[in-house]
Amino acid sequence: MKFENTGIENLKADLTRLDSTMDDYGLFRGDQWDYERVSYDRKFEMKEGTYYLRVQGYAVEGDVGGRHAIIQLMTPILGKHYYPHGVEYGDDEHYPDSLVSQCEKILSQLKEEIQQFAL
Repeated sequence: MKFENTGIENLKADLTRLDSTMDDYGLFRGDQWDYERVSYDRKFEMKEGTYYLRVQGYAVEGDVGGRHAIIQLMTPILGKHYYPHGVEYGDDEHYPDSLVSQCEKILSQLKEEIQQFAL
């Protein structure tokens, strides 16, 4: 599921500040990066299953591996985990309304905070 028009997809920010801010909202980069791209994930375990909110971005300047990069954020997505195959982000998945609302709230707050230091 894509969260269209959140405003996040219009933001560019310094990687170090972005890492810190995402961490504050439970979105962790971990080892999910290469030299040009980053993915921040937050896990939700519910009775309906395990879901992941993902915010991705790519370097428009610098190098993620060198920790000196400007990241252009992309449209956030929500996916459901299926063991052992991985996470599916398709529109045909069912997402609990409470989860969607919670993700929308997180993304709104995240956008407001990132806007304060966006480039």
